[in-house]
Amino acid sequence: MSDMAFRVTQSPEGTAARRGVLTTPHGIVNTPAFMSVGTKATVKTMAPDELRACGAEIVLANTYHLFLRPGHELIAAAGGLHGFMAWDGPVLTDSGGFQVFSLAASRKLTEEGAEFRSAIDGAKLMLSPEKATEVQNALGADIIMMFDECAPHPSDRSYVADSMERTLRWAERCIAAHTREDQQLFGIVQGGMYEDLRQMSAERTVALDFPGYAIGGLGVGEEKPLLYDMVAHTAPLLPADRPRYLMGIGTPEDILHAVRCGVDMFDCVLPTRNARHGFLWTSTGPVRIRNAQYREDLTPLDAACDCSTCTRFTRAYLRHLYVEQEVLAARLLTNHNLHFYLHMMLGVRDALSVGDAAALSSPAEALFLRGIATKEKGRP
Repeated sequence: MSDMAFRVTQSPEGTAARRGVLTTPHGIVNTPAFMSVGTKATVKTMAPDELRACGAEIVLANTYHLFLRPGHELIAAAGGLHGFMAWDGPVLTDSGGFQVFSLAASRKLTEEGAEFRSAIDGAKLMLSPEKATEVQNALGADIIMMFDECAPHPSDRSYVADSMERTLRWAERCIAAHTREDQQLFGIVQGGMYEDLRQMSAERTVALDFPGYAIGGLGVGEEKPLLYDMVAHTAPLLPADRPRYLMGIGTPEDILHAVRCGVDMFDCVLPTRNARHGFLWTSTGPVRIRNAQYREDLTPLDAACDCSTCTRFTRAYLRHLYVEQEVLAARLLTNHNLHFYLHMMLGVRDALSVGDAAALSSPAEALFLRGIATKEKGRP
């Protein structure tokens, strides 16, 4: 049987937020947790020991991209993702469903699955519930995701309803195809921006008794208030004794909103992608490091931050590296952004431990509990 278990350890009055512990065969994950995105079996620019130093407990990898290259068979031969990427902690793999969504202009969607051409060599390929599950079984992640269809926004109700029904049928096929007891297969709730379809999807997905559940189909172009409404509507529909995962969202503010709704797990490319484009989160607000105002700024990027970027280098130096397109810029800036996200989550967990729901109101309030921001100056 699987070594995975989840338990809620704190749930302060006055909020749906909860702190918990997710146990996997490769270690524990304290929740609420942010999962650093390692799309192609690497969190871009970061080595495993550097991720650990930032506070990472779990990373995410992408089934679609690894299926294309280098192939799940090679990764399996290397000992799965843990051996291949030399990461000994927990790993979650998505199913490739969102990537299939992004290929809408060039893929053919049928009841069998999604047919598309490889972006590498043009070969015709098929991802089906069975194939996505087979690939993830070979990749060896601790948590794997069912193969789903992510409906675009806007979409009319009839399309979303048909898509949701297909996803529910695919869920049953993923369960039937799943062969490894040391991996946990999570279900995904769809339903677009329709509350009643979300409720129907949640009820029928929960009836399949997955060990964890994800809220999918958000962050697809909808306005922020609608995103927030859908999270608030969907999270309480999921079992309180199972981990709840909001897929692909978001900014620090997005994450805190979802935590307040009772979500436990998050992933997003924003901290790494934005770092490579020179956008940094700090305890005193965002910094766009290429701006001329930092050319002669010999202060740390964030004086309150104890990451190895902030304790060693000045804004002027970081700007110089970025403007000159030095590889080191991407490494140092990514290091800081991940540290910011992961320490914000530490602050969130501290807040839940002491029942301080006010610390969930902004990133600065969460960082304040970690001694990384002041309440007077620390509001981004």
